[in-house]
Amino acid sequence: MKNILRAIAGSLGVLALGAAACMLYFFIREQNWKTPEELLVQYMNYICEQNYEAMYSMLDAEDPFYPEKEQYIERNANIYEGIEIENLNVSNIVSKEQEEKKITVSYTASFDTVAGNVHFDNQAIFVKKKDGYQLRWRDSLIFPDLLESDKVQVRASQAERGKILDRNGKALAGTGTASSVGIVPEKIEDKENAFRQLSDLLEVDVETIESKLEADWIKDDSFVPIATIPKVEELDLLSLQSDEALQKEYERQEQLLEIPGVMMTDEELRSYGLKEAAAHLIGYVQAVTAEDLEEHPEEDYRSDSVIGRSGLEGLFEKELKGKDGCEISIVDKDGNLKTILAGIAKEDGEDISLTIDSDLQKALYEQFQEDPGCSVAIQPYTGEVLALVSTPSYDNNAFIKGVSSQQWTTWNEDENKPLYNRFRQVWCPGSTFKLVVAGIGLQTGLLNPNENFGNEGLSWQKDVSWGSYEVTTLHAYEPVIMKNALLYSDNIYFAKAALKIGAENLIQSLNALGFNQEIPFEITMAQSQYSNTDQIETEIQLADSGYGQGQILVNPLHLASIYTAFLNEGNLIQPYLRYRENPVGEVWIPEAFTPDNVQEVMEGAKAVLNDPNGTGYAAHREDVVLAGKTGTAELKATKEDTSGTEIGWLAVFTAERDAEKPILLISMVEDVKNIGGCGYVIAKDKAVLDVYLGNP
Repeated sequence: MKNILRAIAGSLGVLALGAAACMLYFFIREQNWKTPEELLVQYMNYICEQNYEAMYSMLDAEDPFYPEKEQYIERNANIYEGIEIENLNVSNIVSKEQEEKKITVSYTASFDTVAGNVHFDNQAIFVKKKDGYQLRWRDSLIFPDLLESDKVQVRASQAERGKILDRNGKALAGTGTASSVGIVPEKIEDKENAFRQLSDLLEVDVETIESKLEADWIKDDSFVPIATIPKVEELDLLSLQSDEALQKEYERQEQLLEIPGVMMTDEELRSYGLKEAAAHLIGYVQAVTAEDLEEHPEEDYRSDSVIGRSGLEGLFEKELKGKDGCEISIVDKDGNLKTILAGIAKEDGEDISLTIDSDLQKALYEQFQEDPGCSVAIQPYTGEVLALVSTPSYDNNAFIKGVSSQQWTTWNEDENKPLYNRFRQVWCPGSTFKLVVAGIGLQTGLLNPNENFGNEGLSWQKDVSWGSYEVTTLHAYEPVIMKNALLYSDNIYFAKAALKIGAENLIQSLNALGFNQEIPFEITMAQSQYSNTDQIETEIQLADSGYGQGQILVNPLHLASIYTAFLNEGNLIQPYLRYRENPVGEVWIPEAFTPDNVQEVMEGAKAVLNDPNGTGYAAHREDVVLAGKTGTAELKATKEDTSGTEIGWLAVFTAERDAEKPILLISMVEDVKNIGGCGYVIAKDKAVLDVYLGNP
C-alpha cells in the first residue's frame, strides 16, 4: 500500500512539475513579446523601408476588416510613395488598455513629403493573441481622416517660367501656343500608311511613332502626342497668299488632319518672338534629361520640366525657373475635398528685363542676316547694351518643338555656321584699332598729334632688316599728322606710331585697357589679346599691331567699351544687360585717357564720318554729328597670299552728349573681299541708323 501511495505521490509530483514548467514557459514567452509601443515603431519603420509585406504580416488576420494582401500593398505603396514620404518620426507614444486583450496606442506622427511637412495625432489598436500583439488595420492608420472609399491626391502646380523682356517690356522669351500633333489609336484605319504619312510630314522616324504608342498608360481612346509644330492662327490665314512659309505650314496641317486617327490640340510652350534675330543672345530651353535630374537633385526639376540650355535662358536659369507648388489632400469617393494635408504654394519665375532694344536688334539682324558677322550696340554714357547680334542665325523656337535630324544636319553642315555665336569671340580689328593706338600714344606722351611723320607714298619699311616685308596704305596725303592719319586710315602712320610707343609700353597700356582679362559683363566673352604669347615678339609684329593687324584680336563688346572712353572724358564705362530704371554709367577703367587726349582723338574720329575724304563719310548725317572709324583686316597666310579674306568693320557713334538717342554701334562682317570692303558694312549700318535715329 505504501508503495502504491509513493507511486501516486510521485506521479502527482511529476504533474505539478510539468504544470510549473508550462507556466514558466508562457511567462518567459510573454516577457519576450514586443510591446504595442515597440510594434508601432516597427510598423512605422517598415513604411520608411517600403516593406509593405512585413507591414501586412503584423495585421490581425481575424479582424473583420482584414484586407486582401494585394489590395493592402497597392494602397499603401501608392499613397506613401506618391507623397514621397521621408524622415518619418513617431513621438508621444502612450498606450492604454481599453478592454481585455485590446490596447490603444496614441502617438504623434511627423514626416516630410513632396508638399512639405505633415504631422498629426493618431491612434492604433493592438489585439493580444497567443503569439503576441497584432495590429488592427484601418485606413485611418495612414491619415486619421482617411476612409476606405477616400483617395489621397497629390496635385502639382507648375510654376510659370519668367519672361525675358526688352527695355520696353516686349517679350523676347515668353509663353506661346503651338499645335500638338497626336494619334488616337482606336481611330487609326491603316496603321502602316498612317505612320508613313506622319513620318514624312513631321520628319519623325516610324520607329519613334511606334515606340510612343507602346507606353503603358495608353488606352484605345487616348491622345498620344507625336510632335509639336507651329500653330497657324486664324488671323494669319488672311495673309497666306503673301507668306509662302505660312502657306506651306497651313497645307501641312491640312494634310495631317486628313489622316484618320490624327488630331491636333493647342499646347502652351516657350516662344521666342524675335526668332533668328536674337537666338544667340536669348538661347533656348529644352526638356530635362536624366543627366539633368542627376546633376540638379535638390533643385525641384521633374521629368516634364524644361531647363535653359544656352544664352540668357541658361545664364538666368535659377531666376527664370521659379518653384513648382504642390498640394496633398484627401477627397471622398465623389472627388469632394475633405482635408488638405500639406501644401507648398508655387512661385512663378522672375521676369528678366534687358537693356536690349528689340527694334534695333531686329534691324541689325535683317541687314546682316546673310553675312557671317556680328553687331554690338551700346548707350555709351550709361553702358546699356542695346543690341547683340550674331549672323547668320537659327530659329531658337525649333529647339522647343524638337529639332529634326535633317534640320540639325543642315545647320551643322552650313559653311556659314549659323549656330556659332560670333559676338562672344575675338576678331582681328583692323583699322578700328587705330583710335585705341592713338589714345595710347597720346597717353604715354610718346606721340605728338601734330608731328608730321612725312609722306612715304603707299608702301614703307623701317629698314632692310625687314627683308621684303613692307607696310602698305591706300592714300597719300599731306601733312601726315594724327588727325589726317585717322581720316585717311593710314597704316604707315600707325605702324610708325606703334614703333614709337614700343612693345613694352603698348603691352602695358593694353593690359590697362582690359586685354587678357574678362570683361565685367553678364555674358562671358572671349578675352582680347595682343599676341599669341605674352609678348609682342618682333618689330614687324609691333608695327602691324599699330593698325590692328599682327596678332591683335579684340572682342567687339570690349572694343565698344574702350570707345566709350572717348565720350566720357577718358573713363571706360562698364557694359551691362539687366535693365535699370535710372541708368547711370558705372566706370570700369577710370582715367584711361586724359580729357585733352580724348579731344585730340575725337577730332580724327569726327573727321572720318564728316570730312568728304573720310573713309566713313558714306554714313554721314546732317542732323546728328557722328564719329568713329572704319576698318578692313586682312587675313592671309603670307604677304603674297591673294586667297585670304578681309574682315570689314564700322565703329560709329553719336559724338555729342546731348544727342537725342545716344548710340555706339560696331559691326563686323567676316569676308568683305570683292563685295566693297568696309564700304559694304557702312552701307548696312547707315540703313540701321536711319531707322534708329530717324531719316536725316
